[in-house]
Amino acid sequence: MRWRLFAAVAALGIFLSGCAIKPQQPVPLGKDALTSSSAKSAKVGVAMSELPKVDTFFPGADCLLCYAFASASNSALTKHTETLARDDLASLKEDVAAALRKKNVEVMVIKEAIDLKSLPDIRTEVPTAARKDFASLRVKHAVDKLLVIDMPQVGYVRTYASYVPTSDPKAVVTGAAYLVDLKTNTYSWYLPININRAAGTTWDEPPKFPGLTNAYFQAIEASRDSVLKPLADVAVPEGAPATGAQ
Repeated sequence: MRWRLFAAVAALGIFLSGCAIKPQQPVPLGKDALTSSSAKSAKVGVAMSELPKVDTFFPGADCLLCYAFASASNSALTKHTETLARDDLASLKEDVAAALRKKNVEVMVIKEAIDLKSLPDIRTEVPTAARKDFASLRVKHAVDKLLVIDMPQVGYVRTYASYVPTSDPKAVVTGAAYLVDLKTNTYSWYLPININRAAGTTWDEPPKFPGLTNAYFQAIEASRDSVLKPLADVAVPEGAPATGAQ
C-alpha cells in the first residue's frame, strides 16, 4: 500500500511540474518519412521503452487518504489487474519491424529497452522538434532514423473527485509512437496513443472481471492497430533496395 501512495504523490508532482509544457501535437507519417536525404530508403532503428507493470490508476483521488480509500475500494480489481498479460504489446516492436521490411526498409531492431529519461531534454518551440536529444543513438546504432514505441500507462483508470468515484473503470493504453530523424532531431512522425475501452453495462464482477478483462485486451489490440496501420499504408520511394531481416 505504501508504495502505491508514494507513486500517486510522485505522479501528481510530475503532472504539476509539466503543466507549463505544451503537449506534442501529432505529426502525420508522410510519403518521405522513411527516406534519407539521398531520397533512398533510410536505415531505421526500432526501439521500445520498458513496458510498465499492468496497474490500476485513480486520478482525482489527489490526497494520500483519498488515494488510500480509492486503492482499498478497488483492491480486488488491482489484484486481478496484476495477473493480466501484456505479451501482445511486448511483441509490437518486432511487428513494427516486420511492417517496415514489407516496405523494403532496412531495419535494425534494438533489443534493449530504450531509456528515454536518460536522454538530455530539449526545450524548443519548433513544432516538430523532438523533446529529447537522440543524437547519441545515431552513432551508437548506425541508423538514420529511430522509431520509438513508448507506452508508459497500461491497465485500468477510474476517476475520482477526492473520495468519490466519478466513473467506472476503463481499460487504458496511453503513450506514443514516433519516428525521429536523427540528423535533425525532428519528428518525421508522431502518433499520440490514448486508447480506452469500457466493460459495458456491468464491470464489477470479481474475482475475474470478465467484462473489464475483455476491454483490456481490446485496448491492447487497438493500440497495436493504431501504430501498425499507418506503417502499412505509407508509401516508400520506388526503387528502394529490398533488404533482409536484421
